[in-house]
Amino acid sequence: MGKREDLIERYADDLRTKCGIEPDMELLRKVTIGCGPAIYNSDSATVAASQPSEVETVKNNFLVRKLGLSDGPELTEAIEEVIETYGRSERDKYRAVIYYMLTKHFGRESVYR
Repeated sequence: MGKREDLIERYADDLRTKCGIEPDMELLRKVTIGCGPAIYNSDSATVAASQPSEVETVKNNFLVRKLGLSDGPELTEAIEEVIETYGRSERDKYRAVIYYMLTKHFGRESVYR
């Protein structure tokens, strides 16, 4: 398997074990590919959930620009909810996993079809 496939398997494992979610592998693969080269860089591959600027970046770059959602307090609330599901104390919160859960949360799978 290639490096991307290894990462997708790691993300699927996180969804199963840390979030209690059985992933849709096709969607997870598409979300991961949509993250681009960020998944290969240790800093950009994860989301620093305790930093307000990082939460804003997820909201603006992913939820508003990628998923086409209108900015509002429900976006920040959804990010916080997803971070809670992942586990605040979890050191590595992978960007692809967070984006996958947000895509499912807002029912925006069609963006990746």
